[in-house]
Amino acid sequence: MKSIELALKMETDAVKFYKEAAEKISHPVGKKMFLTIAEDEKNHIKMIEEVLKGLELTIREAYPIKTVKTIFEEMKDKMMDRVKALADELEAFRIAMEMEKEGIEFYRKVINEVNTEKEKKLFERLIFEEEQHHKIFSETYNFLSDTGNWFMWKEFSIVEG
Repeated sequence: MKSIELALKMETDAVKFYKEAAEKISHPVGKKMFLTIAEDEKNHIKMIEEVLKGLELTIREAYPIKTVKTIFEEMKDKMMDRVKALADELEAFRIAMEMEKEGIEFYRKVINEVNTEKEKKLFERLIFEEEQHHKIFSETYNFLSDTGNWFMWKEFSIVEG
């Protein structure tokens, strides 16, 4: 299986996992997070399919960090509630972080093996977005596992500049 076909499978599996995880998550921030990232992964699938069909790659400008900041702004009242996520919810975030990490590592490896500039551009974009996804899942995991401490560190970093 070619690298690009494997990338398509990885992204398809990610969409499925993130949708299923969203159904199981009780915290609204976590649920929205998984659904948002699933939409990003659907865009990755579209980009990969374009390259597979020999079409020009359409970079769909997505900045997951900005999207998540919007989610946090919209849901800040719900976020202020102290939350202790269930173990299986936290496990979903751990799995998501690992999936994103594996994706990043795979795309970094294959970027040097691709044959066309389109493929290289595609993998560069996928690396960029998957790195953001990993950071988002990590921050959300930290928030859900220890809300009070998460807020303390975020506030402290603001004070320190």
